[in-house]
Amino acid sequence: MEGYRRYAIYYAPDEGALGDFGKAWLGWDAEAGATRAQPRLRGLPRPVEDLTATPRKYGFHATVKAPFRLAEGSDIGILHASAVALSGQLRPVLIEGLRLSLVGGFLALTPRGDTRRLIEMAGNVVKALDGFRAAPTAAELARRDPDRLSTRQRKLLEKWGYPYVMEEYRFHMTLTGPLKAAEAEATRVVLGPVLEPLIDRPIRIRSLCLFGEAKDGRFHNLHRYSLSG
Repeated sequence: MEGYRRYAIYYAPDEGALGDFGKAWLGWDAEAGATRAQPRLRGLPRPVEDLTATPRKYGFHATVKAPFRLAEGSDIGILHASAVALSGQLRPVLIEGLRLSLVGGFLALTPRGDTRRLIEMAGNVVKALDGFRAAPTAAELARRDPDRLSTRQRKLLEKWGYPYVMEEYRFHMTLTGPLKAAEAEATRVVLGPVLEPLIDRPIRIRSLCLFGEAKDGRFHNLHRYSLSG
């Protein structure tokens, strides 16, 4: 677990059809630390390699605690032990399913139904592990484009190092980079029938994962924590 530039807590699907799809679609298997052959789907507006270039390095996931550098004096071993203890206090979260959505110009999977328990769970993770996060640099804050954030989001960025936490948290699993409207619609038409059997059913979020960013910028799934609270 040592030697990574940044760490994050993500949700990544357990072994199964949805996780397999996400790894293949993005072309990166964060758990194996290996590239995957991407599917050749007819009708896409651009090659799949282009559509997925932005999210590929992160792997198929939903952010819970955004990537952070370890604070001075912190240790990855202690972070891991704290995550183990925390996972024993968190209960699994059942969602009605997922839907293919356009989020800020990119396509992602978002939850159907009530998301209050998801928001609560993510907020607990952010708060419990925040002592391990180094304060963001001016450059890191600038990359969040604070002028485009709401007043509340700017306050959350200052306090937690990320603007989309607590009541602003929106669970999503990114599938593409930014798309023009016509590209998004064409991609949605192709992906919809492929994804529907995988996401039109209840999904139990029963684990969270520790991801680490390697020197080449790729994220690796370092450990899976079962939620057993």
